[in-house]
Amino acid sequence: MKILLLEDDMLLSDAIEKYLITTGHSVESFKSGDDAYDALQEANYDLLVLDINVPGIDGLTLLERLHEKKIQIPTIFISALVDIEDISRAYDLGCYDYLKKPFHLKELNIKINKILQGRHIPTEHLRLSKNYSYDMQGSILRFRNEVQVLSSRRQQIIRLMISNRSRVVSYDMFRNYVWSDTYVDDATIRAEVNRLKKILKEDIIINVRAIGYMIDRPKD
Repeated sequence: MKILLLEDDMLLSDAIEKYLITTGHSVESFKSGDDAYDALQEANYDLLVLDINVPGIDGLTLLERLHEKKIQIPTIFISALVDIEDISRAYDLGCYDYLKKPFHLKELNIKINKILQGRHIPTEHLRLSKNYSYDMQGSILRFRNEVQVLSSRRQQIIRLMISNRSRVVSYDMFRNYVWSDTYVDDATIRAEVNRLKKILKEDIIINVRAIGYMIDRPKD
């Protein structure tokens, strides 16, 4: 699981990052809400672990801005704050869990495992066109309710674009998410996307010349 960690306490941030890496996760950590927000415009993450009281955009406002952009990512808040208004706002914004500092790192791992097991993630079916829909929880693409089988790489490509609907997915974003930061040239990415487009039964992928690709929201 690729996790974005927002925590301005350097010692705690390092401890969380090292622990999550040992449990098999990939972690990118940020000390400022502004930097975390910028990263979320460029890369795709499976989980957010956010402190509330951080420099720049606070954790609650960060999640609020993501929701305004229709970006839904499972979120766990970690904070020393105990104000019931802050906790209520966190849950109103759709966070899956809340940990009060100090906490045991194993407790955080338990919360993450619950999310991995799908216990708190609602099934979300997104309509992509008249005939195509996508199950975000199961990562299943359907054409007229029939499952369309895709290779692992094409599944990653389609999920990345669906997670960023109505936003252009740049070549760097494809490299980061699909090829795990391994460098491939733009021509290789174009070829893989074109192969995907050929097997789709509707033309739902838009080519944005020299920049990347996108899937738009249905017009009707």
